[in-house]
Parts: sequence; structure tokens; C-alpha cells
Amino acid sequence: MARLPRRLRHGEEATLVEHLGELRARLIISLAAIAIAFAVTYGFHGQLLDWLNRPLPERLRKPVTFSPIEPFTTSIMVTLYASFLLSLPVVLWQFWAFLAPAIEEHRQRSIALAVAFATALGVGGVAFGYWVILPPALHFLTNYDSSHFDILVRARDYYRFVTFVLLGVALAFEVPVFVLALVRLRILTAAKLRSTWRVGVFAMTVVGVLLPGVDPVSTILSVIPLVSLYVLSIGLASFLEPRWRSDASAAPLPE
Repeated sequence: MARLPRRLRHGEEATLVEHLGELRARLIISLAAIAIAFAVTYGFHGQLLDWLNRPLPERLRKPVTFSPIEPFTTSIMVTLYASFLLSLPVVLWQFWAFLAPAIEEHRQRSIALAVAFATALGVGGVAFGYWVILPPALHFLTNYDSSHFDILVRARDYYRFVTFVLLGVALAFEVPVFVLALVRLRILTAAKLRSTWRVGVFAMTVVGVLLPGVDPVSTILSVIPLVSLYVLSIGLASFLEPRWRSDASAAPLPE
């Protein structure tokens, strides 16, 4: 039985054939993780569909389908999304393990912490979108001009809408990671962020208004965490930038 691929150390030499063999092995592991996650998720896809339907108004919590094959394809689509999300830690770990040897070892810990921070923010964004954004937005949208329409919700379109909303909110919550990356690359400075904080707060307010919360309460609830995350990113940049600059000045010059 072939061994699992070993992660190379920084600077460790390997032939092109060895690199391709490692890449193939890591792709196989990633695909196997997705397949296993799909099998597990499909066994609970009924509970998953009920969980996704819960933000809908009670009278619409059983979305409709319009073709004989649509119930099957819709369930498979939702299961695929869930299985990929469930197996994402394994896939990202394999991707990181393949690229890590190209990065100096003292920087690998910083990158791992940044990925963990981004993951926590993404999970928080999904939870915020599901419990805070979706219910009021769906209540408004599915009752708009209800006196003129016989409103039904198509399952396929609804799950795509939910995926779009949750992904959008999760990406919006990645603001601190994006800001810190710009500071790390010296495109921005902490001093510049502090001096232009009003512009950043205005931009976060615009993003919060553009999220699918359409009533004033959910809009305010969207703006508050985004502005708070932006302020947090300014604080983190002010704390980390001097360390990054000192590390860069202490690094040996290339020969």
C-alpha cells in the first residue's frame, strides 16, 4: 500500500516526477474526502433541506419543483455543496501541504494563523447570514405584493439564492483579512487606515446596505458587525505592522 504523501521541508529538493507524484496523491486524497463527505451528507440530506427551508415563512417551507427529475437533481446539488463544505478542511490542508515547502518555515506559522482567522470569520459570516439576514429578507421578499401574486418558491432557485447570500455575507466578513493583506504587502499602512477611517466606515455601511436585509432593523444589524470588523482590522494593522517591518529589516539580504 502506497504511503500518504509526506510534506517536504522548506528548501528540500525533489525531482519533477516526485512533485507530480505528490500532487497526484494529494488530488486523490482530496477527491476521496469529497466522496466520503458526499456519502455521509446524502444520508442526512433530508435534515439538511429542512434546515435550509427553516428561514422561509411557515406557509412556504416546502419549496415546489416543476419537473420529474428536479427533486433528484436539487437534492444532489445541495448534497454536493454540503459535501464540499464538509471536506474543505481536508482539501485546503492538502493544498497547503503541497505549497508549504516553497515558503520559509518562520512564515508558515503566520500563514496558518491567518487561514485559521479567515476560517473563523467565514463561519461567523455564514451563521450571521443564516440567523440574522435571511429570515427578514425572505419574509419581505415572499410577501411583497402578495395581493397580486400567488407566491410560490421553487426549490432550485431558493437554494441558489441561499448559497449566494451566505457566500456573500461570508466574503464580507473577510474584511480584516483583506485589509491586513494590503498592509502586509505595503499597499496600505496602519497610519493611512487611521487617518481615513471615515471613508472605511462609509464603505462598510454601503456594503451592509447592499446585503439582502431589506428592512431597517436587519440593515442596521448588517452594518454594525461590518463596521466593527473594519475597526478591528485597523487595530490589528496598528499592532502587527511594526512587527512585520522589523522582521523585514532583520531579514538577511539575498546574496
